[in-house]
Amino acid sequence: MRAFSVPIAQTIIHPGQMADVIVDELRRLQILLPSPSILEAVLRRARQQAEQLTYEVLTNGLLPDTLQGLDDLLARRPGQVATWLSWMRNAPQSPAARNILRLIERLAYIRALGLDRARADMIPALTFDRLADEGSRITPQHLGELNALRRHATLAATGIRLEESLTDATLTMFDKLLGSMARRAENRTRDKALKTVRELQGHLRTLTGSCRLLIDARSKGVDSLAQIEALDWQHFAVAVEQAEVLGRPETVDRTAELIERHRTVKLFVGAFLNAFEFRGAGAVQGLLSALAIIAELYRTGKRRLPDRVPLRFVPPAWRPFVLRDGIVDRAAYELCALSQLRERLRAGDIWVAGSRQFRDFDSYLIPPATFAALREKGPLPLAIETDFERHIEERRTRLDTAIEQVTVLARQGELPQVKLDENGLIISPLKAATPPATEIARRAAYDRLPRVKITDLLLEVDAWTGFSECFIHRRSGREADDRNALLTVILADGINLGLTRMAETCRGASLRQLAHLHDWHISEAAYGEALGRLIDAHRAMPLAALWGDGTTSSSDGQQFHAGGRGAAIGDINARSGNEPGVAFYTHVSDRYDPFASRVIAATAGEAPYVLDGLLYHQTGLTIEEHYTDTGGASDHVFGLMPFFGYRFAPRLRDIKERRLHLLPGQESGPLLAGMTAEPIALGHVAAHWDELLRFATSIRTGTVTASAMLRRLSAYPRQNGLALALRELGRLERSIFMLDWLRDIDLRRRTQAGLNKGEARNALARALFFNQLGELRDRRFENQTYRASGLNLLVAAIILWNTRYLEMALADIGTADEIARHIAPLGWEHISLTGDYSWNVEDQPDPDALRPLRAVNSLLAA
Repeated sequence: MRAFSVPIAQTIIHPGQMADVIVDELRRLQILLPSPSILEAVLRRARQQAEQLTYEVLTNGLLPDTLQGLDDLLARRPGQVATWLSWMRNAPQSPAARNILRLIERLAYIRALGLDRARADMIPALTFDRLADEGSRITPQHLGELNALRRHATLAATGIRLEESLTDATLTMFDKLLGSMARRAENRTRDKALKTVRELQGHLRTLTGSCRLLIDARSKGVDSLAQIEALDWQHFAVAVEQAEVLGRPETVDRTAELIERHRTVKLFVGAFLNAFEFRGAGAVQGLLSALAIIAELYRTGKRRLPDRVPLRFVPPAWRPFVLRDGIVDRAAYELCALSQLRERLRAGDIWVAGSRQFRDFDSYLIPPATFAALREKGPLPLAIETDFERHIEERRTRLDTAIEQVTVLARQGELPQVKLDENGLIISPLKAATPPATEIARRAAYDRLPRVKITDLLLEVDAWTGFSECFIHRRSGREADDRNALLTVILADGINLGLTRMAETCRGASLRQLAHLHDWHISEAAYGEALGRLIDAHRAMPLAALWGDGTTSSSDGQQFHAGGRGAAIGDINARSGNEPGVAFYTHVSDRYDPFASRVIAATAGEAPYVLDGLLYHQTGLTIEEHYTDTGGASDHVFGLMPFFGYRFAPRLRDIKERRLHLLPGQESGPLLAGMTAEPIALGHVAAHWDELLRFATSIRTGTVTASAMLRRLSAYPRQNGLALALRELGRLERSIFMLDWLRDIDLRRRTQAGLNKGEARNALARALFFNQLGELRDRRFENQTYRASGLNLLVAAIILWNTRYLEMALADIGTADEIARHIAPLGWEHISLTGDYSWNVEDQPDPDALRPLRAVNSLLAA
């Protein structure tokens, strides 16, 4: 039993789950089950042996100097209160040249320890992650109190993880800094151009007046030279000179303004390029050579570029600035190379040794040999026909049928609320389908709901579902001793109050206690498991079944300002204003269940994240059809959705401007000819079909997330084979969808209804996230993720509570199902969200009982 219990103990920390796995294995082997006390002893011994094995793997062979270096991490820095470990943990986040240097300084210190990343690969990934996470949370004082073996192993795991995270943090800050510099340059250029135009108004009038004289003279047959002699030549010459100024590239091109900011780049570029090993395929070798030359200039202190430098990587827009009179301008050359490095890092053409985020594209995917074995062994875990010819033939049939039906219906004038003829396409807005009596019934039902404090609501929902049991200790796997304090921490995340202010507001909870619970019991996995419990409980309710069958969903991003600049200066989305911030991207089912939520940068497109929520949620939902608005749609998403069995139905704002792309040999007919563009590059898709299958299988099996890969593919240049193949496949799927959209009004209604549910959920989320002016002021991505997850869990708890009481209220007032299906469980007027957050366990109803409904007194009663 010990033989197979030790590997289990390495990957599972919850004692109950460990016991279940071991018992199942004993039954499979037909071994008599031991008594509970013996099983508990085996579990304890297995945990000890697993930990001992992990510690030995991470520390065996480490030199004495390395061990001493690990211990030195717990010592104070000279003249400082903080230890070396605390100094590295608290790295700067605001994108600035000096902060890049500070990150590189930390990276150099941890690299000097000489820790080998290969040690981490010798133990299960979950075990390593747990130990590294533990090292990032334990105080230096407590780390110093551990026995030597455990202390060194924990610090080794922490050091390896710190080296990776500092590498990624530096590269990300470089990306943000260059992005913010480019935006400032663009804004400055625009302002200068407007100012120049205003200043040139008089000169432009002189110039246009002179030109008008010449035009009139030519039209009248008058001697133009005589007309010119009448001009004020001094004013005319000045006007021409000023017009030339306006026409110079530096007046209207942001590149010149960006080059003016080279002094900022000079502060860090030498240390930055010399700190990392950049690698790439053949297409970027010229850029890599240029970066090596620039790094050498800073390393040696030389001021002039070599006579011959690589120039093929320089885009046409940069060439006039890089090459001035045949001479390479160093400042422009460096800015151009760094801008190209930023783009190629994003695309994955260039990767960095020691990075987790900026790795070789192929390393994210299932190894080719493993993929070949999976394909040979049996069907791939994909929802499409994997034989290319059969897949395309099926799509050809669907497209032919859709073209024929749309054409016939259009000529008969029977496309529902759509007019399609030779003059173009007109789609009429959908009419409201909500019965007039719905609002009266909604008010009557919500007026009957009990008034409840948010703390009492959470206690009641926890009694129904036990969701607080999911927040186990990161190391021991045990539940929190104080459930009320744990719920306080979750509430602090959900209402954006923060632990400090929550400790001041909540009686009986100290900041130290709340911080300890947050550090050791709150995790993204725990939030996901708890959310799954709430949603699975909600799905089982009869009222929820009226809202939908649970097979459709929508997703949308909700913007939250960052409450300042600093670290978020690189996260400004012009569509949402000039304030920095992030978006919470949330998936909502047709039963109002918010089954997935994640934080994305305000500058990020939403489309890459659509699949993440569908693939990686921890609920029992089985989604078949998914809706987004235009921001969530891209040809790459269209192309990838069918691999996983999802029908993608976005509400495309610009559908009239979109074009159909047919398969070679297909005809659209005269009615659709104006909507049809070039055919699908079928040969290119065929050539990359196996790559597409491997790509999709890697996502399906969890080897890599969909968002990580789609972000890289969208950043690739157009000539990338896989990106182009997926785009062509997406064009095919989008063409089928567009024709379905025109002929199927029910599809349009489902999409509209799904998106409306998501928007209504966002209104509730905005009301809950009211503290700190609704701004997200925590700069750490991990803490932002906890705020998003806490908010979503709180929303799900309110939806569950509302649904249970709405069932009772609607039955009490005799509401028909056709009316009840239009009443959403998203009201919050009856919930007290402010005040002191106290937990009155004694006042809670029994788990099988409910609070009494409110009696509504008639105003006409005597």
